[in-house]
Amino acid sequence: MVDVDVAVQAGALLGESPVWSPEEGVLYWADIDGRTVHRFDPATGIDETRSVPGRPGSLVRGTEPGRLLLAAENQAVWLDWETGTTTPWITLEPAGTGNRMNDGRTDPAGRYWVGSMYQRAADELFTGCLYRIEADGSFAVTRRGIGVPNALAFDIERDRMYFADSLTRTVVRYDYDLETGAARNETVFVEFGDLPGRPDGACVDAEGCYWVAAVHGGAVLRFTPDGVLDRRIEFPVKMPTMTAFGGTGLDMLFVTSIGGGGSHPLAAGQPRAGDLFVLDPGVTGLADAPFAG
Repeated sequence: MVDVDVAVQAGALLGESPVWSPEEGVLYWADIDGRTVHRFDPATGIDETRSVPGRPGSLVRGTEPGRLLLAAENQAVWLDWETGTTTPWITLEPAGTGNRMNDGRTDPAGRYWVGSMYQRAADELFTGCLYRIEADGSFAVTRRGIGVPNALAFDIERDRMYFADSLTRTVVRYDYDLETGAARNETVFVEFGDLPGRPDGACVDAEGCYWVAAVHGGAVLRFTPDGVLDRRIEFPVKMPTMTAFGGTGLDMLFVTSIGGGGSHPLAAGQPRAGDLFVLDPGVTGLADAPFAG
């Protein structure tokens, strides 16, 4: 049995997007509905925050320490951690559509993949898109008609990209061309079926296995590259949201969670909902590349 510990008693409204910064030895993560970005230092136990305009659906690190690129509301926005200054960069969708940005991460070449969704997931509207942002700020819409984009991850050893629309409860994989950023040949990787909850944020470990948070299911699941479930870790909260490897040896697994935010009601009896969790996964992971722009 794996011990799941509380790393930060944050009480976030909607915790998401943990990203490890190897250069700084810290974990950045977002509280979407709280409109804040956190920086957690495992060595000191200190968790700092910066308020940001708009809801940061996801974040990636830049090439300079303390410089982050956020997907917030309908834009990509730069955040300088030291000053707390935000600078709008590109607009991905028109304002006023009811959509906001959600899950995203960089591929190993430094492109930023990010999806949009209707702001109330409970309404189950398929108004979102999946975007690929290049280093120069140009971007392409790679998929339309998405409900809740999630579970983006890359396995470059096998030339794969993973993605899920949480509303369909299905994770798909693509053949991924790192040179061009093209994702082709969509194939079903995992259908949740009798598995708990829905697929949310995910990552890939050094063995090529896929770790995904089962939101509403109170668990984190690990699948082999063949799509076979080989581990299920129960959580003290019903809505874990995203996994990320961190620590100096990339041997810690951090998991964010939903507190009182989002469009689904929070069930009673979950005092740790919204906290940042950490566990020893028994394997090492991979750090995301910084955004190349």
